[in-house]
Formats: sequence, structure tokens, C-alpha cells
Amino acid sequence: MNGTNFRMPARRWATVATATALAAGPATLAGAGSAHARTDQGRASAVVLRTGLDVSLLNKTVDVPLTVSLNEVQAPQSAEKTALSAQLDGVNGGQSFSVLSADVATAKATVSATKAEGYTNLAAVKLHVPGLPLLSLIEVGTVTSKATCEAGKTPVATSNLLGSVTVLGKRVTVTAGGPTEVEVPGVGSVRLDLSKTSTTSRTAAATALELKVSINPLKLNVADVEGTVTLAQATCEAPAPDVKPQGAPAEAGLAETGGSSMTPYVAGGAVSLLALGGGAVIMARRRRG
Repeated sequence: MNGTNFRMPARRWATVATATALAAGPATLAGAGSAHARTDQGRASAVVLRTGLDVSLLNKTVDVPLTVSLNEVQAPQSAEKTALSAQLDGVNGGQSFSVLSADVATAKATVSATKAEGYTNLAAVKLHVPGLPLLSLIEVGTVTSKATCEAGKTPVATSNLLGSVTVLGKRVTVTAGGPTEVEVPGVGSVRLDLSKTSTTSRTAAATALELKVSINPLKLNVADVEGTVTLAQATCEAPAPDVKPQGAPAEAGLAETGGSSMTPYVAGGAVSLLALGGGAVIMARRRRG
């Protein structure tokens, strides 16, 4: 059988192996320092109207939960809604009942890599509850809420109310200093909280108006309404800040000693060269022997 064997001199083989080790060193160790990407996205939400009311009909023989939300949006996927009315079925003798109407009703939630923001805007708002089809529970000129959360910055929450406020047909003055109580004999009572805001290190929330409602017209028990109503709410949570790459080689100390970022590779190569060279010498002596 014919065969061809290629023999490389021991010294040359040692030199080639060492050079290969030196070339592979930086590539192999490059994976030791990895960058950690952001894993926590920002979040935002906005809603024009949210109700949590319990409606009791016919002297509490029928209970109908009035749970309605209008233009509720949430992000990470940015979204916007602009419906101008909310309807409810089953509490008005089989007819559709208008809970809220407005000339403007916008809810928007946006999220980017560095910022999350919720925004709500309403204008010319009229809110009704069962039992009072002709009298508005509340009428408001313009209300806005905004919550902004930027990575690495203090979150901000704001709410504003412009124009007049009418509750159960009565013009009222609402202040941010505390709740406003409105009571109308023979109709019921409403408690209003204006511009409720809160912030933490990464979150913010703003509510333009929150109403606590107790309605029983003329105590007839035809429609007894109890619960809460929220107008113009916005929330946000800031994206997590970027984390800087870990494990990067420190070069300051090396400069002082005359080294560089390649020093570890050169040192490793020298050790390999000594080991391989010693092996080559032993092999050569065995052949001569």
C-alpha cells in the first residue's frame, strides 16, 4: 500500500501552534464581556371613562352592575381611541341608555425605548346614570390628564379642569384642596375629588375627576345607584434604563506598567511556546537516540 506522510519539523510545528494560539486568544476571550440589553419595557394606559356602579331597580329586586369603560387603551403597543359616547343596554326598559357623551374624548398611550406616556382629553362632557334620564349626573367643560415617565428621569403626572362643572343640575366650584360634596334633596349626593395625582421613582398616575355617587330619586327605589365614576385617567411606567456592558478590560493599570490590552495574549503565547519548544527538543533527542 502506498502512502504519503507529511512530517513537520518539531520546532516549526511548535512555532505554528503558538502563532495559532496567539491569533485565537483575542477572539476566544472577546465573549467574556457581554452587554445586558433592557428587558423591561415601559408601559402606559389611558381611559376617558370608567364606572364601578351598582344599579338596583324596582326596590332592589333587580341588581345590574354598571361597569363601563370608554376609550381605554394600553401600551407597549401605542394606541389611540376617540369614541364620543358610551351606551348601556338592559337598564332602561329594554332601550339603549347613554352613559356618557362628549364633543371630544381622546385617550392615547405611547411607549418608546426611552419614554412611556398616557394622555386623556375630554370636552363638553355629559354623564348620565339610570333613574335620571333627563338630568345629568355631571357636566364638565374640559378635562385633561397626562402621565409621563422617561427612563432615568422623575415621572410627572398632571390633571387640569377648565370651564364650569355642573352636578345634578347645580353649578359647583371644585378645588384641588379637598373633596367637594354636592347634595340635591330628593335626588341624591355626589362627592367629587379633583386632580388626583401620584408618582414613584418610575411610575405616575393622574385622574382628572373621581366621583362617589349615591342616587335614589325621591326615595322611590325605582333606580338606586351607588358606586364610583372616574373621568380622564392616565398612567405610565418608565422603561428600565440601559445597563452598561460588563467585563470590559481595564487598560489604565496596564499603561502604567508598560503593558497593553494584548499583554495577556502575549504572555499566554510565551508560555505555550516554552511548553511546545520543550516538547520539540525531547522529540528530537529521542530520534537521534
